[in-house]
Amino acid sequence: MLGRDPVERRINSMSRRTNAGILFVMALLCAGIALFWLHNRVTRTQAGLAHAGVANSNRTNTPVDDTPPGDILSVDTKGKIAEPKKIPAEKDTPGPLRAGEVLEYTASVATLNNVANLRVSVAERQNFLGNNAWHFQAFARTENPLRMVFALDDQFDSYSDAGTLTSLQYEMHLNERGQKVESVQRMVVAGKEPAPANATAAIVLPGTRDPLGMMEYLRNVDWSKTPEVRSPVYDGRKLYDVRASLATGLEKVTVPAGSYTASKIELRIFDNGTEMKDAHFFLHLANNAARTPVLLDAQLPFANATVELLRAQ
Repeated sequence: MLGRDPVERRINSMSRRTNAGILFVMALLCAGIALFWLHNRVTRTQAGLAHAGVANSNRTNTPVDDTPPGDILSVDTKGKIAEPKKIPAEKDTPGPLRAGEVLEYTASVATLNNVANLRVSVAERQNFLGNNAWHFQAFARTENPLRMVFALDDQFDSYSDAGTLTSLQYEMHLNERGQKVESVQRMVVAGKEPAPANATAAIVLPGTRDPLGMMEYLRNVDWSKTPEVRSPVYDGRKLYDVRASLATGLEKVTVPAGSYTASKIELRIFDNGTEMKDAHFFLHLANNAARTPVLLDAQLPFANATVELLRAQ
């Protein structure tokens, strides 16, 4: 019987012992999106998921946020609804991001290897609502034996400002156990116009990034000169305050894609002004021109979880 399958028992046990904040961190790193949805979907109903993609009477979806103002990164943002301007998309500029990049990952939890696969891509740079923007995508899929009890095929899309990587629009196209949920959320700073008819307006703070945009932003930081960065991050449901800092200097990391010299970045997550201290998260960025995310190490109360690079194109 499926209810007695040891894999399902392990996932259900992990889900009961995992809180929403821990799950968010995995989503934040993008490479952890597969684990985020894997655990979170077991304990959240499809009705709860649909709430993120269904507007209220004035087509707004206001995230919860009690983070002290001093904890928020003060940066300009173009995350607003505005009249489209006739400007072309800029060409790629020197830096880690490259249109057409595809990164493939495998996720493991404790002794369960390859429970999910993830593909992350930099689709293109384009004109989005009059803003020069990057279009990021991520696709998450569970693998057997887990897939036999929890089939997941999810897609995430981020349209982020090309200069600041603040979020303009965040989309979740979820297909889990045959149930589908569509969520398209336009980022709007309080007091601005509501989203158009085909999107929900998510009222966010200036400088807010979505999980995909935040991960790409971390690749652009010069960690040799920057001790810490902070940013509000909206995961499609709630706002968090994220703080990232260099944990160690360069170290050797070996993943299925090969061996890399990488910087180890520690992430601390604050929910309503309180730090989540029951888990530790580290992102390893390769010391190459692309600053490729090669490994996510999540040290959770119940087990360790890893997301490792399989191949980069």
